[in-house]
Amino acid sequence: MCFSCFFGNPVFVPAPNIDTIVSLAKRRGFVFPSSEVYGGLGSAWDYGPLGVELCNNVKQAWWRWLVYERDDIEGIDSSIILNRLVWKYSGHEATFNDWLIDCRKCNGRFRADKIVDNKCPSCGASDWTEARPFNTMLQTKLGAVAADDPTALAYLRPETAQGIFINFLNVQTTMRRKLPFGIAQVGKSFRNEVTPGNFILRTREFEQMEMEYFVAPTAEHSKLVDYWVEQYLEWFGALGLNRENLFLYEVPGEELAHYSKRTVDIMYRYFPEREKPWEELMGIAWRTDFDLGTHSKNKLDAEGKRINPDSTEDLSYFDEAAKERFYPHVIEPAAGVNRTVLAVLMDAYSEKTNDKGETRVILKLSPQLAPIKAAILPLAKNKPEIVGMAKAIKRSLQPVLRAVYDDTGGIGKLYARQDEIGTPFCITVDHQSLEDEAVTVRDRDTWEQERIKVTDLAEHLQKRLKPFPVPESI
Repeated sequence: MCFSCFFGNPVFVPAPNIDTIVSLAKRRGFVFPSSEVYGGLGSAWDYGPLGVELCNNVKQAWWRWLVYERDDIEGIDSSIILNRLVWKYSGHEATFNDWLIDCRKCNGRFRADKIVDNKCPSCGASDWTEARPFNTMLQTKLGAVAADDPTALAYLRPETAQGIFINFLNVQTTMRRKLPFGIAQVGKSFRNEVTPGNFILRTREFEQMEMEYFVAPTAEHSKLVDYWVEQYLEWFGALGLNRENLFLYEVPGEELAHYSKRTVDIMYRYFPEREKPWEELMGIAWRTDFDLGTHSKNKLDAEGKRINPDSTEDLSYFDEAAKERFYPHVIEPAAGVNRTVLAVLMDAYSEKTNDKGETRVILKLSPQLAPIKAAILPLAKNKPEIVGMAKAIKRSLQPVLRAVYDDTGGIGKLYARQDEIGTPFCITVDHQSLEDEAVTVRDRDTWEQERIKVTDLAEHLQKRLKPFPVPESI
């Protein structure tokens, strides 16, 4: 696959910077600073009424695409706290580190790989301590006497993948799966990031959408990486992301994780105002047979010794056709809910000037992601007949789509608010509606209006709200 074809000419995202989205998110109820009444907590965020809907819609779109629309993927939900031995044998206890350095002049502490031109970001000095590893897994203690028990140490999972690997045999046998097949999971992960920041882009608590695709050792693994890269590029396009704002980064060998033979990162233009605008949106990795092998009781090292003397299960796979037992290799597409939501908000942001010369913000969200699909607005909230009809329409639409009733302002302000939160359609109930049993349907993106009979409204909206096409499976 020619990755260079995704460079093209620079096309900047509609939002000029993340700060624009931060302001919109707080103002309109997408994301709030966590613990704000106590001064907040660094890089912790709460998702408001619209934010939780947007996150849920992203997760549902992903789950529907991978688990429902394909025939080769199952879903699970594993525990956030796993046996500590999982993290020992996965390599996280030994290798899941950031390298820290301290500025001797101002005592600031930073990640070594984030320092530019050897200058301290705080004071500009170039006098550093030696780099040292810092394990970023968040620790906890289990049990009533945990404070006095060294074996009570546990971790909040730093990734959801290990919960999938240790359940490989459970899923494979109960669902009677043959290779190739995948296991998908959506869930929270935790990392004690040294330098979190940039809004919801890098946080200590985040949500992942990970899928492990298990294949034979003889499969064309590199081609499968390319396949899943293409699939996700198509899926992000289905969410409304502009292809020009996505960039493919082939991770060089010296930067690969300890388990990876090849990794391609899909980067997004989160910082259009910067010289280096790209940041990772997701990664697709060929993890070889490392994970299933390292968690298995029978896997041997080069000297013939058991790699894992603590495991009670063998996670190998027996191929009936070939009469052969082996440890499957894994292709892992791992995406973040939070980073996807931020990319979606940035790509959807646009501004439009009305006939009065006023600039309005329009959030052009994909119909499948919009938190609210239709807003029902009474033209006169002091007219009981109009209000009653509007509320009845809202109740009739609710079983088939997310609808809200809103009479908290004049019709112009209501339109503007719904545009800004990404509602595709506004339905206005007016005096004429009482006579002709029809309503005015206004389009968010074009501001065009059409008159629709109430009896035809649900069908009309459902046709207009169909999501963008999703990529086909293998």
